[in-house]
Amino acid sequence: MNLKEIDFERLGRDFRGLDPNDPGVWPMAPKVAVFIGLFVATVAAAWWFDWRDQLDTLARAEKEEVTLREQWVSKKRQAVNLDEHKRQLEEIDRQFGALLRQLPNRAEMDSLLAEINQAGLGRGLQFELFKPGNDVVRDFYAEMPIEIRVIGGYHDLGAFASDVAKMPRIVTLNNIAIEGVRGGQLKLEARAVTYRYLDEEELAKRNQAAQQAQRGRRR
Repeated sequence: MNLKEIDFERLGRDFRGLDPNDPGVWPMAPKVAVFIGLFVATVAAAWWFDWRDQLDTLARAEKEEVTLREQWVSKKRQAVNLDEHKRQLEEIDRQFGALLRQLPNRAEMDSLLAEINQAGLGRGLQFELFKPGNDVVRDFYAEMPIEIRVIGGYHDLGAFASDVAKMPRIVTLNNIAIEGVRGGQLKLEARAVTYRYLDEEELAKRNQAAQQAQRGRRR
């Protein structure tokens, strides 16, 4: 009989006849085995009922920490560049104000239409059609389309288009079509579009209509 056989035989004797009501008198091997089993069971129970949730919470906290660090770096960068952002905002406001001043109000539209008409007459053009259309309301401004049909020489038509582009108010020429007519003259058909900003009354009506439409969608 070798040493391993003696050890197994001894272990078998240690685990036989154990009194569960008096573990204090158990041999060392059963005590160690029961201790290890209880330890493993305790760790498993702790993992299942407590540590698992804590590890999930820890993982979420670590991700949140990364996000908060990135936000802090971004806000710090913005704070460092705050003066530059303010300067850029002031420049944008100035440019927007300059553009807004190029838009006439409702009372100034008649004079603007007269200026467009006079620009054509001043170049010796013959108007066959000069018909303002209905306003198309946008966010804070309105577009007024004007159907134009004029007859004149090539250079006179080009000069008229240049005069319209140089007006202090914003006027654009769209859908341009040119064809030859009698005596070497040309006929230009186009849609001129000019813009005006909405006054306080128009803005109030527009906002009221938008609010009513929104309430209607909610019902």
